[in-house]
Amino acid sequence: MQKKWILKEQAEAEKIDELAESAGISKPLANLLLQRGINDSESARKFFRPDLQQLYDPFLMKDMDRAVERLEKAIIERENVLIYGDYDVDGTTAVAMMYVFLKSKCRNVFYYVPDRYTEGYGISYKGIDYAEEMGCKLIIALDCGIKALPKVDYAAEKGIEFIICDHHEPGEELPRAAAVLDPKRADCSYPFNELSGCGVGFKLIQAYASRNKIPFYQIKPFLDLVVVSIASDIVPIIDENRILAYYGLKQLNTNPRVGLRAVMKKSGITPPPQRNKDDRQFDVPTTPCEVTQPADEPEFRPVKIGDIVFKIGPRINAAGRMDLGRYSVDLLVERNEAKAEEMACKIETDNTDRKTHDQNITNEALAVIDSCDELKNRRSTVLYNPEWHKGVIGIVASRLIDFYYRPTVICTKSNGLITGSARSIPDFNLYEAIEKCQSLLESFGGHTYAAGLTLKEENLEAFVEKFESVVDSMITDDIMVPRIDVDEALTLSDITPKFFKCLEMFEPFGPGNMAPVFVCRGLTDSGQSQLVGQMREHLKLTVVDESVNRPMSAIAFKQSEHFDAIHRGEKFDICFSLEMNTFRGKETLQLKVHDIKMSNGQ
Repeated sequence: MQKKWILKEQAEAEKIDELAESAGISKPLANLLLQRGINDSESARKFFRPDLQQLYDPFLMKDMDRAVERLEKAIIERENVLIYGDYDVDGTTAVAMMYVFLKSKCRNVFYYVPDRYTEGYGISYKGIDYAEEMGCKLIIALDCGIKALPKVDYAAEKGIEFIICDHHEPGEELPRAAAVLDPKRADCSYPFNELSGCGVGFKLIQAYASRNKIPFYQIKPFLDLVVVSIASDIVPIIDENRILAYYGLKQLNTNPRVGLRAVMKKSGITPPPQRNKDDRQFDVPTTPCEVTQPADEPEFRPVKIGDIVFKIGPRINAAGRMDLGRYSVDLLVERNEAKAEEMACKIETDNTDRKTHDQNITNEALAVIDSCDELKNRRSTVLYNPEWHKGVIGIVASRLIDFYYRPTVICTKSNGLITGSARSIPDFNLYEAIEKCQSLLESFGGHTYAAGLTLKEENLEAFVEKFESVVDSMITDDIMVPRIDVDEALTLSDITPKFFKCLEMFEPFGPGNMAPVFVCRGLTDSGQSQLVGQMREHLKLTVVDESVNRPMSAIAFKQSEHFDAIHRGEKFDICFSLEMNTFRGKETLQLKVHDIKMSNGQ
């Protein structure tokens, strides 16, 4: 698939020189900071060294005082409390966090995660009935509830109140709850509105702790769950989320909770050496290179955001996709290591099943499109099969975009209705497009790049045509060409171990602060490049340019079609990110190539 490279606007040369000198960094790094709105050495210091003191006062969030007062009432009057959360990573981490925090303060605290297949997303009547059965007078809803108006009213009829901790877009009317915490509320002046659902829950814990003189260090251990939610829910890792993620990674890399250690092991990540279970302080060095490894321990590589996104998060998610999300909470609150590892085995099985369904459905969906010219030439993809597994259709939608780059909705049948999971491409507002089709839908929700919907089967054909028409009217040819945003152009001489070490200080990477992508032009093969992989589908390169004589290693996955031209000595351009490759205990700096173009334009 042809891709266009978009070089970001470069900062003014004078500003680059000034910041490079004052901050003591190279000009390319100064440009990266300026692109991120960091204009002076003091701002750079704060960016490179996030500080928990920079977290916002939780009482700046609308209804926080009411939420804390209602929670205090439940604790003082020894009420039974139900913690309710969604079945994805954000929801289950939030439920685990709140449950562990409250279980020593409430007489009886329970948790509930709805079944994806019988209850669906969000607050369910069944969950409220469970709260009544358990004698609960308060439900704390996490990562859901902002649009659950009739459900909250139903609970009120039973004498049950809600504290809602959500981060999704609210409707025109808010639920009649004891407190509604959502930084996206129109009347909320909280300085940052991109918290995860778990993050909003953490702000409630922070507020309660502040009001009740609980030292902050006692709640810091929850940041391992918060960072897992931030990374998995793809919220911007900027502002307050950057601080929470930064310290959450420190917790994961020093003393993660037992359940997360078990998941790490199953995902092929060696957890950090076991520490005293009661030692929950952040007293270890900040940078990964300063963490020492005992000689008798397996090699430990610090966990990064990407490890959460591709290894830890999918496993926690797998329980809700293939079985019950409650199993993930069971694991995350477990304190016994042997039991946690047994639970992690079950979740690993769920994840294996998820991969099988994901691959099979993706292949089936591609076959449907490939067999029909009309489907190939559309501006959108909407496919339906009542037999497809509901738990993986969102993943399949994302996979199809790799082949047919356009807004995609994958649908299956559930509880008598068609349910769909939608994914978008950059610069296209998927939520707005679906909203324009709402007359054909029973329900829908989500955000710019991901959404869910339900509709009656008799409306499916009309929805397919309406959605295609809406997309066609909103999208442009330019949007439908995959793009790679390039931060800046480098020569190979710019890429040194010191440069890479400074680049690591930009972490944690994620939306809003993506890992920088660079371009190098006019490269040639040093003569050692080769095809690798079982099908010889990958390119292992050793490249040079006019700025340096020493070859530099690079890897280009699934780009073997360029080998012949490169091997003939033709010049080529690459866009890439930097990574440290570890092989047999030896670390070498490597270019991870995203795309290759021959310098002659062919």
